[in-house]
Amino acid sequence: MTLRLRPLAMLAAALALVLGVPAVGAAADPPADPTAATPSATDPPSGSARRSASAITPRPRNVEERHDRAAITSTVTVVAGAEADAAALKVTRQALLDAGARQVVRGERPVRNRLTVYVGGPGETPQTAEALADLGIEGPAGLPAEGYVLGVGEDLVALSGKDAAGTYYAAQSLRLLLPERGGPGAKVAGVEIRDWPGTAVRGVIEGFYGIPWTHAARLDQLDFYGEHKMNIYVYSPKDDPYLRERWREPYPAAQLAKIEELVDRARARHVEFTYALSPGLSVCYSSEADIKALTDKFETVWDLGVRTYAVPLDDISYTRWNCQADQDKWGTGAAAAGAAQAYLLNRVNQDFIAAHPGAAPLQMVPTEYYNVTPSPYKKALAEQLDDDVVVEWTGVGVIAPVITVAQARAARDVFAHPILLWDNYPVNDYVTNRLLLGPYNGREEGMPAELGSGITANPMNQAYASKIPLITIADYTWNDAAYDPRTSWQTAISEYAGGDAKAEKALRVFSDVNHSSRINAQQAPDLAAEIERFWESEDERSLDGALADLQKSPDVLRDRLPEQEFIDDSEPWLDAAEAWGVATRAALRLVALARDGDGERAWEQRQRLPGLVAAAKSFTYTDLEGRKIPVAVGEGVLDKFTEDAAAEHDRLLGVTGGIRGLTSLPAYQGNTVARMVDGDDSTFFWSGRAAAAGDQVTVDLRKERQVGGVSLAMGKPGSANDYLRQGVLEYSSDGTSWKQLAAFSGQPVVTATAPAGTEARYVRARATAGQTNWLVVREFAVETKDAAVSGGPPPAAGSSLGAAADGDVGRVYRAARAPEQGEALQVDLGGTSEVTSVTVLQPEGGSAQAAVQVREDDGTWLTVGRVDGGYEELTVDYELASAVRLLWSGGGSAPQVAEVIVR
Repeated sequence: MTLRLRPLAMLAAALALVLGVPAVGAAADPPADPTAATPSATDPPSGSARRSASAITPRPRNVEERHDRAAITSTVTVVAGAEADAAALKVTRQALLDAGARQVVRGERPVRNRLTVYVGGPGETPQTAEALADLGIEGPAGLPAEGYVLGVGEDLVALSGKDAAGTYYAAQSLRLLLPERGGPGAKVAGVEIRDWPGTAVRGVIEGFYGIPWTHAARLDQLDFYGEHKMNIYVYSPKDDPYLRERWREPYPAAQLAKIEELVDRARARHVEFTYALSPGLSVCYSSEADIKALTDKFETVWDLGVRTYAVPLDDISYTRWNCQADQDKWGTGAAAAGAAQAYLLNRVNQDFIAAHPGAAPLQMVPTEYYNVTPSPYKKALAEQLDDDVVVEWTGVGVIAPVITVAQARAARDVFAHPILLWDNYPVNDYVTNRLLLGPYNGREEGMPAELGSGITANPMNQAYASKIPLITIADYTWNDAAYDPRTSWQTAISEYAGGDAKAEKALRVFSDVNHSSRINAQQAPDLAAEIERFWESEDERSLDGALADLQKSPDVLRDRLPEQEFIDDSEPWLDAAEAWGVATRAALRLVALARDGDGERAWEQRQRLPGLVAAAKSFTYTDLEGRKIPVAVGEGVLDKFTEDAAAEHDRLLGVTGGIRGLTSLPAYQGNTVARMVDGDDSTFFWSGRAAAAGDQVTVDLRKERQVGGVSLAMGKPGSANDYLRQGVLEYSSDGTSWKQLAAFSGQPVVTATAPAGTEARYVRARATAGQTNWLVVREFAVETKDAAVSGGPPPAAGSSLGAAADGDVGRVYRAARAPEQGEALQVDLGGTSEVTSVTVLQPEGGSAQAAVQVREDDGTWLTVGRVDGGYEELTVDYELASAVRLLWSGGGSAPQVAEVIVR
């Protein structure tokens, strides 16, 4: 396990202690290492092997098992030339110590009865070639750049890279191949690995908006990239004002020192630090002064060791010039913008990149970075931009659900330059309430080969939580031919859990409920499958176990996860996951009680459920603007299960349930569609994208009812233009055949009245034209005529008599006062029918007492029982009745009735 289990400071100190020791003669053992670890009482017995090549990630391309094996001896000799990669030596040495060696010493030849490890390719350690020949293994000469050969045989290990980076990657693979023990004696199975990257440029671009990474997190990320064979980091944080808003200004010394530290750390991990300067908000493309300001800024960081540069021109307007001189030089329009940008970039390429031997090809991000549609802008850029400039592209879409071979080829064609994919995953700055922990998905095998450059992934605001999906991205970019998202995801979770089985299980459960994204459509695939099995089998034990695991997972992770910074990143989501575990287990118990016929306890459980769900939705974090952002976990699975459990209880009670909102649009953050039917004008549904023609918001009345007035209130303060600009109100009984009620255009508030006698279950507002604005619906209200409820006492403000018999146990009739003697609440049944039972539900705290009576066919009232508690189910002997009433006992508290249910 890497991460916090092998601190780099320890590596450096250990290297200084041992690798600087002169070579030891063949016949003599070196002096004992006073710092060597002693075996633990819990170590496995000598000779046990705990790892195989399957533990190596990214997945190697070619692995062949051998019949021999190597043993970790007390002292291990490392043979390495003067040019051997220092980083590879550090990693190798620490891996051997972790595997049980007590000392690792430098030597020039093998020592009998001692493991010898050769580190370095042909240009680093010539002796490695002889060692590989002894093992019968071909060297790395025929491999691509950064490829390596790793051989393990009898008393011998050989690491040979095509280049220094390849040797470093061989050391990283050895680190994962060797066991971890407290003493010598472990056996390592013989193996031959020939491996190389399938993508030349592989890594991360820190390009998100929102809460930035800390300097410590950036340093840690660079360590992580090296461990996972990623070779580029693009420094483009939106919080660095000297990259964007104040790009012309020099850095303060303290910030420049931090950049230098990042550059040094990146170089030590074989990661190319790329400096991305974004002048587009204010640059005058034709200005010699601005061109000099840009190249001067590049010169400043060149002196720090930066050799790769980018000029992002994304997220700016190209229809508005920043200076009149640009309009005078190029005119107006998208083609003019493309020409101006090409001019600026070519000057930087010629004046700076070409003038600095050792500089990598310049990178740029076009303003049209998200599709492959030909345009005047792209044409101008393609034709006028220097051929060696690399163009960054996000796929077909800002966040592309899929990226295919054909799309990558089309990007090369339309931009006519090498493509570096800026892949916006797992970035979550557009869904700041979410963690995106699912695997890299939807990227076709063979796609990287069509790009011409490589792939950089844009991570989350949460640096440490980003590591799980980034491990899968490293896996794909190294070996896309063998990549399987699910397998890679499970491997990533196992690795990140540090070999702790309990932590691994908890992390898998937590990642499952934070799985979905634009590239992973399924939320909580494991738990969703478990829930589906429950509804099919009605066996609650397995599902309760899964939900208990969810409830417990946060505490397990807090106690056992090696990298505790993940906990800091994920704290509100962990809290929410635990609370959702409690809420969903309560929902499951509700269903079980209702199915067992325990109506009273089921009703008690049902009343607890809304509070538990509200608690699960209550967790927040504070963003850069000081706003409290509610976090979301398991959206569409956990919340839906509680809703479905309540619906099952409704079904068994014999009620329809409350009205619900439906929509074809995604919700932005926590502004779910349920908010448009909650009766509160201060809450709202807010779509996560603009409405297209055919998109709709719908009120489901749960059953066919007589409808009257309809009111649709859209837009809100601060987003006054977020409403359907053109659409129709429609109604339907079956959700398939629709009739138009009214058309509207340019109205944020729409009202209509259905013709007398109109019956419908669904009422919807449907867009008849596309638009660029998102949609806010504060309230979508539909008047209905339900069972007639009369009598008293009169309802309190905000309540109604009809709430006592509307089919929604969540809406409560609350009286304004205590009942008077002889006063009654009456529910008319709309005709005479045979009644077998009457159930009266009072909410928690409701304690009014009443006689329950049915009105017989001859108009007389028959008392069938009394109500004096929260749940009362009374049997009626098939009486023909036209009404039911609660004849209150005078005095006492004001009555509250959630529902009168007549069967």
